[in-house]
Amino acid sequence: MPFDARDLDLNDLLSCRNLLQDPVLSHIANPAATDEAFRAEAAAAAARLIEVAEKQGFGGNLLRTYVLWLLTHDSSLVASAVEQGSREKQIGTGLLQAFIHDLTVLQPLLELSASHFLPYPLLDDYEPTSYQADEASSALQELTADAHEPSAYATALLTYYSCYGYGDIASYRAFRWDEAGSRLIGIKHFEGQRLSDLIGYAHQKELLIGNTEAFVAGKPANNCLLVGARGTGKSSAVKALANEYYSRGLRLVQLQKSQLHSLPELMEVLRAYASKRFILFLDDLSFEESDSEYKSLKSAIEGGVEARPENVRIYATSNRRHLIRETWRDRLSEQDELYRNDSMNETISLSDRFGLIIQYYAPDQKDYLAIIAHMLKKQGIELTPEELRIEGLRWEMAHSGRSGRTAEQFVAHYLGKR
Repeated sequence: MPFDARDLDLNDLLSCRNLLQDPVLSHIANPAATDEAFRAEAAAAAARLIEVAEKQGFGGNLLRTYVLWLLTHDSSLVASAVEQGSREKQIGTGLLQAFIHDLTVLQPLLELSASHFLPYPLLDDYEPTSYQADEASSALQELTADAHEPSAYATALLTYYSCYGYGDIASYRAFRWDEAGSRLIGIKHFEGQRLSDLIGYAHQKELLIGNTEAFVAGKPANNCLLVGARGTGKSSAVKALANEYYSRGLRLVQLQKSQLHSLPELMEVLRAYASKRFILFLDDLSFEESDSEYKSLKSAIEGGVEARPENVRIYATSNRRHLIRETWRDRLSEQDELYRNDSMNETISLSDRFGLIIQYYAPDQKDYLAIIAHMLKKQGIELTPEELRIEGLRWEMAHSGRSGRTAEQFVAHYLGKR
């Protein structure tokens, strides 16, 4: 017997009762009594589906896509339970049964055409202005492509929650910390750079990848300090990690030096997302003698009363080996402080708390030209070795020496004058 839309009873939901608040599903589950009111509510529901489709780049059966989007975008008891547990721990049998029960209730919305519930055939095979499926959305489509039974949908969604999370944690690779609201704010336009785009520094990348691989796998891993010459790709390497390990649950949180005093609060927020791994990224970090923020960082890395969350590591970049500015006066025995070694120990104690320190040096001429060649090749341009050497070295001598940043600036100049 064909399914009658009037038989849909969302009030029977157990673990996903948050869906009852959604205006589209509310209309479908409780259609208006009069024809005029029904048409108005149906139009509003269809408009909502189209609005989300255009914003998210969704196509096909919009109702099915919309319900899956709600299940992965909004908080629910199941999604929260997966997020707060370790990746090895599955949800309890009781909660799993409740989730399968809910998906049985929702199955008609996932399997039938949208026009079965809303009188607009265009919703059945919608074509958005532009398809914008990101990695998480594509993974969700792939996981649910062959799912037709409630248990299969449950398995697919639990896998998705484990890999990507839900809501903003699933939607963004990188975040910034909002002190005022005590919350993470997703960075929408995050750089898409990959580690393969970074030329040279093979040993440095090997160390960085090895430490991050261990961290993502739940093994012991160190906090990491990338230090050395300016413009050598230290920051780019850390940001590329968020792209490389996004599907394995790694997220980047950028923190400003002025926000270090709020580290304990941030740590507690991140502790709640136990199934994910977070790199706290402190870019271009350095301190003056008068700065007090470094003591907050020392405590957060090691030595505080409260244990640091196991799913958080700190990666910092700096041009200073010891992070705190040193002068020759600091090294003279005639300095004012009575115990000179105490002063020196205080200066280096912060950098010593980073278990892995990776040194970056200015590239030699060969690596510098290789960086330029790689960047130009990505734009479909290949110079002869002689042209590359003449143009690249001329730019280097007129600017601030050899570095990845100088190479990038040369490429921008070269492309701009074509």
